[in-house]
Amino acid sequence: MGASPIDRNKVKLLYVSTAKYGGDWHSTLHTHACTEIFYVVGGSGKFNIEGKLLPVTTDDMVIVNPNVEHTEVSYNKRPLEYIVLGVEGLEYSAGEDADERWFMTNMQNAREALLHALREMLREIEYKAVGYELICQDLLEVLILRLMRHAGLQFLPTNNHFKENINLDMLSELVHVNKYYMVHSFTKEYGISPINYLISRRIEESKYLLSDTDHSLSQISHMLGFSSPSYFSQSFRRLEGMSPMEFRRSSRSRAGA
Repeated sequence: MGASPIDRNKVKLLYVSTAKYGGDWHSTLHTHACTEIFYVVGGSGKFNIEGKLLPVTTDDMVIVNPNVEHTEVSYNKRPLEYIVLGVEGLEYSAGEDADERWFMTNMQNAREALLHALREMLREIEYKAVGYELICQDLLEVLILRLMRHAGLQFLPTNNHFKENINLDMLSELVHVNKYYMVHSFTKEYGISPINYLISRRIEESKYLLSDTDHSLSQISHMLGFSSPSYFSQSFRRLEGMSPMEFRRSSRSRAGA
């Protein structure tokens, strides 16, 4: 048997969740540090990706690369419903002659197989039986391979550097400037220091993991590069005005309302 083109040591399923349009749907442009793969289960609407509006309907699949601004909008007559995966370590490649960082295709001819895999992922995560993470990883690999077959898609490994243990000395060596000058220039340009920017990016990503996954605080802090769960909690409270667990309870309460 041939080797898989997917490196299991790097490509990880971060979350899988469902969303359905309701009266409290808030369409706010946002980004993620991971690749998101959306499958439209029903209804219709549009995706706003970097200012481009893409009509979507049942069986459309949309791939959005890391750090690409996007949001979803539903049409009231046919409420939009989708399943979304957050995938770390992999991003869509448009090839050498294109610079798109997103992709959309209709997968109607593979609907049965895709829905089976996606719903099986949701069930595994809900019940958390022995080995559920391994099964979800297997299903993710099957789904990605089906996408590669269906549309000749290319995926490349990606590295989210903001998750690494980064300090000012590393940044200064990378850009070949004095670290004090670098901090001054960055702060003047963006109104925030490099390290505080890094922390804010990590906290922003943690909000999605808190809302959409059951990962523990220890797991999330490790995934996002915090030195300890307590430092993650302190940073979260400082920026958000509440603890990570308070945010998780609040976000899930709103989702279930």
